[in-house]
This record gives sequence, C-alpha cells and structure tokens, in this order.
Amino acid sequence: MSTATRPSALLEVRDISLSFRGLVALEGVSFHVTEGELFSIIGPNGAGKTSIFNCINQVYRPQEGSILWKGDSLMGLKPNQTAERGIARTFQNIALFAHMTVMDNILSGRHIRMNHGWLAGMLWWGRAKQEELENRHKVEEIIHFLEIERWRKHPVGLLPYGIQKRVELGRALAMDPELLLLDEPVAGMNLEETEDMARFILDIQDELGITTILVEHDMSLVMDIADRVMVLDFGRKIAEGLPEEVQTNADVIRAYLGTTGDASMQEFG
Repeated sequence: MSTATRPSALLEVRDISLSFRGLVALEGVSFHVTEGELFSIIGPNGAGKTSIFNCINQVYRPQEGSILWKGDSLMGLKPNQTAERGIARTFQNIALFAHMTVMDNILSGRHIRMNHGWLAGMLWWGRAKQEELENRHKVEEIIHFLEIERWRKHPVGLLPYGIQKRVELGRALAMDPELLLLDEPVAGMNLEETEDMARFILDIQDELGITTILVEHDMSLVMDIADRVMVLDFGRKIAEGLPEEVQTNADVIRAYLGTTGDASMQEFG
C-alpha cells in the first residue's frame, strides 16, 4: 500500500499495532476503505477484528501507526468525537435499553445531532421542540426502512433477538453516519433472520450510500455481499482482496483449517 493518502480513501489505517501488557492484539495492520464500499474483516476468534473497531472509534489507542478519516487523524480523539465526525457502530453483544421502546432506543442515537440547551429541552419550546419533532421524523424513517413498524412502541427487552439486532442497527443509523462499523450483525441468528439482515446491509450501501465495514464469522454472508475482504490471524493481516481471491488463499485456509490441501473457504459453515 502506498504511504500517501489515497484521494478516494474515506478511512485509512496505517501500520497500527496494539498490545496490552505484552499481549499483542494487532501488529502492523494496514488497510483502506473507499467511499460507498462494503469492506469485510474476517479471521478466527481472537484474531483482532473487534480491536480494529475499538481503535477506529478510539476506545483503544494504538501504540504505533495512524488512522486517517478523510485525510485527518483520529488519534487522540474521544469516542464521542469520532461519532460526531460520522463514524457509528454496532456491537457483538446487544447493548440496548431493555425497558425503553424501539422508538426511544433509536432516538437515543440522535443525541449527537441535537443542538438545543438543557433548559430549552426541559421546557420543550422553540428550537428544542422543533428539533425533537425533526429527530422523531428521522427515527420513523429508519423504523420504516428496517421494517419494524409493528414493534415501534414495544419495550426492546420483550422482542425477539433478531428484531433487537435490527433496533441496534437502527440506533447506529440514527447517528447519520458516513461510515458504519458492524460487529457480527448476524451472530446468533437463524437462516431467515440472517437473510433479512444481509438484505438490510446491502440496502444501507445501495439506497443510503453509507460506507460499511463488516466483521462477521458467517463466511457465506461475507463472500456473498462484501466488495473486498481482509483476513486477520493473531493480530496480523495475512490476506486482502476480492472475496473469490481470499477464499482460495493458502494462508487463509491454513489459518482457518490448519491445512493447505484442497480445502477452500466454502467448507466453512
């Protein structure tokens, strides 16, 4: 990869290394993501996939390397500041407010786009009232987009797991992101739920124009929808390219299956 920032790169990660008291989580990892792309990161458990997300939104601070967003460094920012710049994420484990409704959970994602003061918000007058009405309209659009209208007034904790995952996706979309980080969005889902989520991810790219980085263990999903794939193993990048290139890469097969043989990534369940 060229050391110069690519004009088309929305996000560029350069040679980042991360360790915790001698335990290496990431070692010299570099990649870039272009605007409108669906980029996927795969690898065995413990390979460092989620650590990359935590570095991008600055929950973790890499000891080496740099992360550029539209050519500007993200290093040293707080997570809320990366969110304000247009980077949103979901999590491996659902992190919703169980006793709040679908509407209110998704509305909580709008807080970084609200500009009125606390007094105006408490009194609900003037600009504060208008702003909340506008934000609720935005949330209604997301609810319609994700086809969860029938659950909009239900407490999230009472909903099926697959619907809760959609709500978490909706909360991330409510932040108006330019880059969406999806951390195992179909983990624990059945086949029908997985197909629905795959459709929503593609619609986010095609209809909303949001660039997406996907971390996922479901190889069939990744190979079907990703534009490019990067593979990690023990914190190091071992392959990057088109899905069909990656799934026949000998180093990737070895990392997953422990053999180069005639096996291919299509053998993964």
